[in-house]
Amino acid sequence: MNKFGRVYIVGAGCGSYDLITLRGKKLIEQCSVIVYDSLIDTALLDYAPDNAEKICVGKRAGRHSESQENINNILIEKAREGNTVVRLKGGDPFVFGRGGEEISALQKNNIEYAVVPGISSAIAVPELAGIPVTHRRLSRGFYVITGHTADDMLPENMRAYARLDGTLVFLMGLKNLKQIAKSLIKNGKDESTPAAVISNGAGAAQRVVTGALKDIAGIAEEQNLTAPAVIVIGEVAKFDFSQTIKMPLENITVAVTGTKRFVHRLSTRLSGLGAIIKNLNYLDVIEYSDNARFDNALMNLNDYSWIVLTSINGAEIFWSKLNKLKIDIRKLAKIKFAVIGSGTSKILENHGIFADLIPESYTSKALGNKLSEKASKGERILLLRAQQGSTELTEILDRKNISFDDIKTYDVQSTASNFIGEEINTDFIAFASSSGVNAFFESGYRISAKTKIICIGDITANALRKRNIRNIKICETSNIEGIVDTIIREVQNEEIQTIKIKQADSQTGS
Repeated sequence: MNKFGRVYIVGAGCGSYDLITLRGKKLIEQCSVIVYDSLIDTALLDYAPDNAEKICVGKRAGRHSESQENINNILIEKAREGNTVVRLKGGDPFVFGRGGEEISALQKNNIEYAVVPGISSAIAVPELAGIPVTHRRLSRGFYVITGHTADDMLPENMRAYARLDGTLVFLMGLKNLKQIAKSLIKNGKDESTPAAVISNGAGAAQRVVTGALKDIAGIAEEQNLTAPAVIVIGEVAKFDFSQTIKMPLENITVAVTGTKRFVHRLSTRLSGLGAIIKNLNYLDVIEYSDNARFDNALMNLNDYSWIVLTSINGAEIFWSKLNKLKIDIRKLAKIKFAVIGSGTSKILENHGIFADLIPESYTSKALGNKLSEKASKGERILLLRAQQGSTELTEILDRKNISFDDIKTYDVQSTASNFIGEEINTDFIAFASSSGVNAFFESGYRISAKTKIICIGDITANALRKRNIRNIKICETSNIEGIVDTIIREVQNEEIQTIKIKQADSQTGS
């Protein structure tokens, strides 16, 4: 029996993270090491376990990357350590992905492997740009050609390409586009043949230019198109079958800050509405494993009438601790639950318990006011929450002379490197907590003047104001949907203002 680990060569698809296969996603969720290219959507890394090792071996034109030999060695070394390795490759592993070379290396070293196909950019990128690679009577076939090395542009090759019927699809050829077009025409391709270039395809940042073969290189250069790009040459390039369903946040850029869980949930929601996401998941949830007060409180649940949970993280840690201490759920029968937010409530519901109290406003202040109305004299409250929890809740309970134990079960800590120095210039940036705000600025991040700031709650807003940030929009609802609704409303207001300006300019001109 092979004593080594195993390697899965997984195609990540192209562009947006949600173009990966279900099989590929499942393997990422189970891996202990993930070795990935630079062209993948990094949101896919969020599916990997928290303790999985993540190794970038990105290959990108003009930038440093690991050699193929080194990549092969990494896969072999990690497998020999007994890991389940996912080698995550852009597009499909066997379409100019050098997956075959990696498998040959694994075979030579007697390491088990499997391949998961991916959606190739050769087909998907033109398709999502509205260009079919085949079409009845115009193109009965298509040819996929790599266009980024001198060998690919050899005269004998270009003569063969120029004589082919059907669609020519060049990958990685933007740098050589002028040479490609010139050589095809020289070898007999009609200079008026339709052509298209799709830059950053299959994602919200996609840009498309079209023209004739003779002038497509000039058009692409004039429009400052950047790699990665797919070049389509043939009669099908004249079509525009691009989607007519428009997304409410199409081409809007949003930076999302916070913990891995929060960033993933909000990013998924926003990208589903067409937004371009920059993930800044620089906060980790650190559970206090050695917590005698917490353990003692749960072992003596009969002392409490209420349990208060203020976050999804706190709710999950509560249930995890019950299981570790082997406390029977029936001991909760006489206890009432108060929570902040629908997400926290959902965690309870997953365990068959429905919260007795959820304030309409998802804030600590609203919870404190509501709880002080509902709690009877003599009842004791068990408050389980983060180290940085708001003092508003406990101050309200103190003023009302309500008895409680405030136990810190976890902390949220920054994982970002100091002095990153990056300026965020997206259309929007979203903050969910004061700790997220502090970690953001302490790590050297800056916010551009054009970026609108969306945040949850007054406490988060105050943390921004302390740093002389004033362009702040506070969500009406303190949850992910509140952030989404606020961004949509801001975008719609901006569109209305743009229309009014155009109408005013038109009237002035007339």
